[in-house]
Amino acid sequence: MMREGISYYIPATVLGVALLARLPGILRGWRSATVRLVNALLFLPCAGFVLSSPPTVRALNRLSGISNLSALLVHCIMTAFSCASLMLLAYWREESGDRARTRRRVRAWKAVCCAVITALVVLFALGDAPVERPRDFDTYYATTPFISAMLVLYLLAYIFAAVAMTVMCGNWMRDVCTRPTRGARTAVERSLRVGLIVLVIASVVNIAFGSFKLAAIAARWAGRDWDALNEGLSPLISVSGMMIGIGLLVPVYGPGLIDRVWHPLVGISALRPLWQLVGRTGPRPGSGLFLSPPWYAGPEQVLLYRMTTIHDWMLEMCAYCTDETRELVYRQGKEDGATEREAVAAGLAVMFEAAADGRARKATPEKEQNHLLVAAMRSAEAEDRDLLVSISLALTERRGRL
Repeated sequence: MMREGISYYIPATVLGVALLARLPGILRGWRSATVRLVNALLFLPCAGFVLSSPPTVRALNRLSGISNLSALLVHCIMTAFSCASLMLLAYWREESGDRARTRRRVRAWKAVCCAVITALVVLFALGDAPVERPRDFDTYYATTPFISAMLVLYLLAYIFAAVAMTVMCGNWMRDVCTRPTRGARTAVERSLRVGLIVLVIASVVNIAFGSFKLAAIAARWAGRDWDALNEGLSPLISVSGMMIGIGLLVPVYGPGLIDRVWHPLVGISALRPLWQLVGRTGPRPGSGLFLSPPWYAGPEQVLLYRMTTIHDWMLEMCAYCTDETRELVYRQGKEDGATEREAVAAGLAVMFEAAADGRARKATPEKEQNHLLVAAMRSAEAEDRDLLVSISLALTERRGRL
């Protein structure tokens, strides 16, 4: 029985864990409407997945004594989920001069959502659905008085919400794409754009899902059997629900993940050739001078540790460097058409690689060279904020040519 509901319980567990992880933030920011809505968008689909699973449907029917009560609850939850999604988008889209208009719009959506849910409950109570149908409730009771009206009302409200979300996200995405930007887009803008694209795709899927559901119900009214269409499309509701949740959460968590996870990981990867050179000739991680970060350290901490270690190693290696080597490679790079940044990085890369070999041969360090090259390093760092990455890339290119 549990295996039958595993496809429902896995996404419910993921959403439940995410909700529990946000519990401290919920308690701190409960007065914020957007905080409440973000958490509602985690809780509602979680509850919907649990109540949609056949084992839960049977257990709830036995405990309540009401056949197909789970179907009513899922329809009400999905209606509330659609309303909460539109409300959150309205708050995000809100401009400084439109707060009163946004509040009126949100209140109208709340009123419509409450009216639809109340109508669904009343129609379900007036109807008669004695046979438990965990998988084909919609088409099985498509011709039952009041129940059929409940199904049509739910699907029309569902399609209307999907159309409204498509229009809202499409207009917003158009504004984001046409907005003039200076330089590269920020993490916030990229996350917002990705979230809007996912929401538009999910909304179109919802429109198609609701339309096909209505077609299957209408086929029942005409005496035809399109139940296969209804059952085949049922998994789409889970997929679209997860996509809407992802689309709404990406703008919330995306910028933090990009800045604190993705960018540090890219930096760690870019520094790998230079880090390998340090590991070959410099202090080993965990030594008394360079304490390695703990195993649970995040990418930011690991990147900071590696950059600090590399920087200190380079200052130490300046005593083994020769400025003639750096100058020769720098001039050769300029003659070959390299940019100033590329030529400087290439010269420093060759110089430090030669210094590492010299230290490995236990060459005698030159204190006078040390002061000159430390000054050269400081000057290069002032011109190139990503000097370590540039040197690492130059090492990669040099090894590729050898």
